[in-house]
Amino acid sequence: MDKKWKELYDLAKKVTNPKDISDTISVGSVGAAVLSKSGNIFTGICIDTNSSLGMCAERNAISTMFTNGEYEIDRICSVYFDGTIMPPCGACREFMMQTGINAKNIEVLVAEDRVMLLEDLLPEYPN
Repeated sequence: MDKKWKELYDLAKKVTNPKDISDTISVGSVGAAVLSKSGNIFTGICIDTNSSLGMCAERNAISTMFTNGEYEIDRICSVYFDGTIMPPCGACREFMMQTGINAKNIEVLVAEDRVMLLEDLLPEYPN
């Protein structure tokens, strides 16, 4: 894992803090870090609910990036609170692919020693 991936991993792990905030919502079991094309890093945590209103850590981090006026993703890393690297779910892959023409080149950390391009995680995606 190169230095930048290690930084993203460490930041994603740092924001994890599993907590039940109500009978129906828990947060923080997964953290994500997004490196924008301009070199800034944004983080987010998962929000798990008893309905479809929750949000994955990846989409939370990307939303934070959007909130800060940046719209292109270079790299993304998601980490479970125990340190396990978590590849993005299908909904997050789709969300990222819709962020623009260069989205297929987003680098995704899928294991400690393995990086994949988003287009390889969605091989049949229509261009």
